[in-house]
Amino acid sequence: MRRNVQSGSPYEELYGFARAVRVGDRVLVSGTAPIPQDGSEPPDSAFEQMTLCASIALAALGDLGGSVTDVVRTRMFITDPAHADEVGRAHGQVFGDVRPAATMVVTGLLDERWKVEFELDALLA
Repeated sequence: MRRNVQSGSPYEELYGFARAVRVGDRVLVSGTAPIPQDGSEPPDSAFEQMTLCASIALAALGDLGGSVTDVVRTRMFITDPAHADEVGRAHGQVFGDVRPAATMVVTGLLDERWKVEFELDALLA
């Protein structure tokens, strides 16, 4: 059985994807950018952007029955190596003792205001 969740990002409809998909005990959360629900500008700092991305991704995971303790893999895509410490610190605050396998990659993103995009995989018990 497959369940999809949308988060309201304008890209979901435009590009034809779900924020998260659950199949069995596996949940995959799509690349999540720092797009505030109210349509306002993204936060300025990389730390705040990562915190927002994680919040959006974890809300989608929660909608599919999961929680932060179910996260087994994360990926952080940053636009500048200088953002690594802020993004990593935010990741550490969110995931603390969960300690999922994690990757951080420097790359370009769709919007020049974004400093980070984030995705996660979870296995539900």
